Amino acid sequence: MTPEEIRSQVATIKWHHSIDLGHGIVTHGQDNSVKKLARLRLPESFAGKTVLDIGAWDGFFSFEAERRGAKRVLATDSFVWRGHVDWANKRGFDLSKRALGSEVDEMEIDVLDLSPENVGTFDVVFFLGVLYHMKHPLLSLEKVSSVARDFLVLETAVDMLWTKRPAMAYYGGDEVGRDATNWCGPNPAAVVAMLQTVGFRRIEIVAGLRSPIFRLAKGAYYWRKHRHQFWGTARTDRIVVHAWK
Repeated sequence: MTPEEIRSQVATIKWHHSIDLGHGIVTHGQDNSVKKLARLRLPESFAGKTVLDIGAWDGFFSFEAERRGAKRVLATDSFVWRGHVDWANKRGFDLSKRALGSEVDEMEIDVLDLSPENVGTFDVVFFLGVLYHMKHPLLSLEKVSSVARDFLVLETAVDMLWTKRPAMAYYGGDEVGRDATNWCGPNPAAVVAMLQTVGFRRIEIVAGLRSPIFRLAKGAYYWRKHRHQFWGTARTDRIVVHAWK
């Protein structure tokens, strides 16, 4: 593809990820993907590793795993790629893959359909920004664990931060981010406990909770900019967890 062709097609897509496609072309996604990448604390190299990216969306993290030398990357998605988000679909992933000349494999499959029989098993699994969208979070993690041979990188929103006991909030509507696809908000202790339950032996929170001041400022920002519910945002945060079998 020529830079002109890439640039013209990029302009027709509403992006989630911010992806550098070369030639000075960077997609303007709602997600600060580069900042999130730094917070994930991924290994510098995936040489010789197989990587599964669950909920790949536009594919930023799939392509990053490939760039870091993974011998195979499989990007999976269902909800976004099948157009269940009213403004999103698979076009961003498809265009990025062509523009980057990527060899990332792809499969449309729901999280609850993941199994060694359906997708195989992988050295490294990404489960980024997906858990809190699951109606059945523990079952979802069981499915994720079944295809993870060694190492899981999980990034998720968390709630119920005032208690150190494993606890989880249930969202019956759009009370968080005005997004009815947000179903649950486990606290960090619940995330760790669920990962232990599904078979991970060593678990480390590598990016933990920000300060209460940060969360209050975040709540005010999203209320002013997007009219998100103030307390629904201010009481939550996000964490990154590394887990090993």
